[in-house]
Amino acid sequence: MSEAKWYVVHTYSGYENKVKANIEKTIENRHLEDQILEVRVPLQDVVEMRNGAAKQVQKKMFPGYVLLNMVMNDDTWYVVRNTRGVTGFVGPGSKPVPLTEEEMLPLGIKKEDIQVDFAEGDMVVVTGGAWKDTAGVISALSTQKQTVTINVELFGRETPVEISFADIKKA
Repeated sequence: MSEAKWYVVHTYSGYENKVKANIEKTIENRHLEDQILEVRVPLQDVVEMRNGAAKQVQKKMFPGYVLLNMVMNDDTWYVVRNTRGVTGFVGPGSKPVPLTEEEMLPLGIKKEDIQVDFAEGDMVVVTGGAWKDTAGVISALSTQKQTVTINVELFGRETPVEISFADIKKA
C-alpha cells in the first residue's frame, strides 16, 4: 500500500464542516479508516473588535476547502469525489495533486516520526481515557494514526480496542 499524503478538496463555501462530517461518516460506513486517516478544516484564531471589545474567534484559513490525509486510490477518490458538497480535488483535470512538505509547514501539520518502545505482542497498561488501568496485549500498531489495538476482556469476551500512543505504557 502506498503512503498517505495530504490532499485538498474544494467544497461549496460554508459547507466545509458538513463535508467533513459526511466524509467521516462515509469512512466509518465503508471501513476506510486505514486509507482516509484524517479530515481537517484548518482554523486560525483571529481577534475581532465588536462593540469596542476585543473578542477572539476561530475563522477558517481557507473558506471552501477541506484537507484530507489519505492514501489515493480509485476507492478513496470515488468516495471523496462523490460526497455531497464536494466540487472536486484541487489539481489539474481529474488527477489530484498532494501537498508538498513546504506547503504543509504554514498549516502547522508536520510529518512526525514517532519512536515507540512497544511492539505487537507486548503487554501494555492503559494510562488514560475510558479504559484506564486496563491491561492488554497489542494486536496491531498504526504509526500513521498513532494508535495501538489491544484486546481487552469485555462481558467475558476478548474485544479489540483502539487506543492512542499517549494513553498507554509498557507493563
